[in-house]
Amino acid sequence: MRWNQAQIDSLLDGMAEALTLDSGEPPPSLVGIQSGGAWVAEALNQRLSTPLPLGRLDVSFYRDDFDTRGLKRSVKPSDLPFDVDGANLVLVDDVLMTGRTIRAAMNELFDFGRPASIRLAVLFDIGHRQLPIRADICGETLALPPHQRVELAGPAPLTAEIRDIRPEE
Repeated sequence: MRWNQAQIDSLLDGMAEALTLDSGEPPPSLVGIQSGGAWVAEALNQRLSTPLPLGRLDVSFYRDDFDTRGLKRSVKPSDLPFDVDGANLVLVDDVLMTGRTIRAAMNELFDFGRPASIRLAVLFDIGHRQLPIRADICGETLALPPHQRVELAGPAPLTAEIRDIRPEE
């Protein structure tokens, strides 16, 4: 299955509406996880009538599998151009699977300060949880077998497709 830019736009519109409806607190800041989550956060922010402060996290050094996966060549510095301490944050990622990337992101955020709240927005939730983490705002929920993943391509146009990760025989 593939999602083209128009289909991704539709998912992002729904996420933006859900984010806008949640207005009991002071406006949050968006924090996108590099790289797909940052792309989603930027696209989401463009859909809001009043854009929110936007930051980026690269969780490479906070992952619990750093010693087995090694370091990606595309490590970028995290950039949070706002005060995290006491802030309401919306953490944004492209795909929620095991929850381990989100755990790493929260660990990094707490190194910047103690936020008042953290909510999670994801474009796709494919399950396979290993940690008790759930999305507050989700574009689409999928039930994929363990050998499949959703891969986002971008930043513009944003497209996605399901990939089989089984080793070739």
